[in-house]
Amino acid sequence: GNRRETRLLGILSFVHSTVWKVLFGKVADSLEKGTEHEDEYMISEKDLLVNKYISIPKDMGTFNCGAFVAGIVRGVLDGAGFPAVVTAHFVPMEGLQRPRTTILIKFAEE
Repeated sequence: GNRRETRLLGILSFVHSTVWKVLFGKVADSLEKGTEHEDEYMISEKDLLVNKYISIPKDMGTFNCGAFVAGIVRGVLDGAGFPAVVTAHFVPMEGLQRPRTTILIKFAEE
Protein backbone atom coordinates (compact mmCIF):
# COMPACT_ATOMS: atom_id res chain seq x y z
CA GLY A 1 0.00 0.00 0.00
CA ASN A 2 0.89 3.63 0.47
CA ARG A 3 3.07 3.08 3.54
CA ARG A 4 5.22 0.63 1.61
CA GLU A 5 5.71 3.13 -1.20
CA THR A 6 6.69 5.81 1.34
CA ARG A 7 9.30 3.45 2.82
CA LEU A 8 10.58 2.49 -0.64
CA LEU A 9 10.92 6.14 -1.63
CA GLY A 10 12.85 6.81 1.58
CA ILE A 11 15.45 4.11 0.92
CA LEU A 12 15.64 4.98 -2.81
CA SER A 13 16.22 8.62 -1.98
CA PHE A 14 19.02 7.54 0.38
CA VAL A 15 20.66 5.48 -2.40
CA HIS A 16 20.14 8.21 -5.05
CA SER A 17 21.69 10.92 -2.88
CA THR A 18 23.77 9.74 0.09
CA VAL A 19 25.12 6.43 -1.26
CA TRP A 20 25.80 7.93 -4.71
CA LYS A 21 27.68 10.87 -3.14
CA VAL A 22 29.89 8.50 -1.15
CA LEU A 23 30.61 6.40 -4.26
CA PHE A 24 30.83 9.06 -6.97
CA GLY A 25 31.05 12.45 -5.25
CA LYS A 26 27.67 13.57 -6.60
CA VAL A 27 23.96 12.80 -6.48
CA ALA A 28 22.70 10.47 -9.26
CA ASP A 29 21.28 12.21 -12.35
CA SER A 30 17.75 10.90 -11.84
CA LEU A 31 15.47 8.65 -9.83
CA GLU A 32 12.24 7.59 -11.55
CA LYS A 33 9.40 5.19 -10.93
CA GLY A 34 9.03 2.53 -13.61
CA THR A 35 5.92 2.69 -15.75
CA GLU A 36 5.51 -1.03 -16.42
CA HIS A 37 5.51 -2.51 -12.93
CA GLU A 38 4.35 -1.27 -9.53
CA ASP A 39 7.53 -1.91 -7.52
CA GLU A 40 10.05 -0.91 -10.19
CA TYR A 41 12.36 2.10 -9.99
CA MET A 42 15.28 3.43 -12.03
CA ILE A 43 18.36 5.39 -11.06
CA SER A 44 20.03 6.83 -14.15
CA GLU A 45 23.43 8.33 -14.73
CA LYS A 46 24.59 10.00 -17.95
CA ASP A 47 28.23 9.14 -17.37
CA LEU A 48 28.52 6.39 -14.77
CA LEU A 49 32.14 6.39 -13.59
CA VAL A 50 32.61 2.62 -13.96
CA ASN A 51 31.56 2.85 -17.64
CA LYS A 52 33.36 6.10 -18.46
CA TYR A 53 36.85 4.85 -19.37
CA ILE A 54 35.96 1.31 -20.38
CA SER A 55 35.85 -0.22 -23.85
CA ILE A 56 33.98 -3.52 -23.90
CA PRO A 57 35.48 -6.11 -26.30
CA LYS A 58 33.10 -6.93 -29.16
CA ASP A 59 32.83 -10.59 -28.09
CA MET A 60 31.44 -9.50 -24.71
CA GLY A 61 28.47 -7.89 -26.44
CA THR A 62 26.35 -5.75 -24.16
CA PHE A 63 28.34 -6.36 -20.97
CA ASN A 64 27.80 -3.41 -18.62
CA CYS A 65 30.31 -2.58 -15.87
CA GLY A 66 27.40 -0.85 -14.15
CA ALA A 67 26.56 -4.36 -12.93
CA PHE A 68 29.16 -3.69 -10.22
CA VAL A 69 27.18 -0.63 -9.07
CA ALA A 70 23.93 -2.62 -9.32
CA GLY A 71 25.48 -5.12 -6.90
CA ILE A 72 26.38 -2.35 -4.45
CA VAL A 73 22.84 -0.95 -4.64
CA ARG A 74 21.40 -4.43 -4.10
CA GLY A 75 23.61 -4.89 -1.03
CA VAL A 76 22.51 -1.57 0.47
CA LEU A 77 18.82 -2.34 -0.15
CA ASP A 78 19.17 -5.89 1.17
CA GLY A 79 20.96 -4.67 4.30
CA ALA A 80 18.16 -2.19 4.91
CA GLY A 81 15.53 -4.94 4.61
CA PHE A 82 14.36 -4.20 1.05
CA PRO A 83 15.23 -7.27 -1.05
CA ALA A 84 15.31 -6.44 -4.75
CA VAL A 85 16.58 -7.62 -8.10
CA VAL A 86 18.96 -4.90 -9.33
CA THR A 87 20.35 -4.82 -12.89
CA ALA A 88 22.32 -2.37 -15.05
CA HIS A 89 21.26 -1.36 -18.56
CA PHE A 90 22.55 0.92 -21.32
CA VAL A 91 19.91 3.33 -22.61
CA PRO A 92 20.73 5.18 -25.86
CA MET A 93 20.16 8.93 -25.53
CA GLU A 94 19.43 11.23 -28.44
CA GLY A 95 22.27 13.68 -29.04
CA LEU A 96 24.68 11.79 -26.79
CA GLN A 97 27.57 9.74 -28.14
CA ARG A 98 27.44 7.25 -25.27
CA PRO A 99 24.32 5.65 -23.79
CA ARG A 100 23.37 6.50 -20.24
CA THR A 101 23.42 3.78 -17.60
CA THR A 102 20.18 2.92 -15.83
CA ILE A 103 20.17 0.87 -12.65
CA LEU A 104 16.82 -0.96 -12.65
CA ILE A 105 15.47 -1.89 -9.22
CA LYS A 106 12.63 -4.42 -8.92
CA PHE A 107 11.55 -4.82 -5.32
CA ALA A 108 10.35 -8.21 -4.12
CA GLU A 109 6.63 -8.29 -3.40
CA GLU A 110 5.73 -8.13 0.27
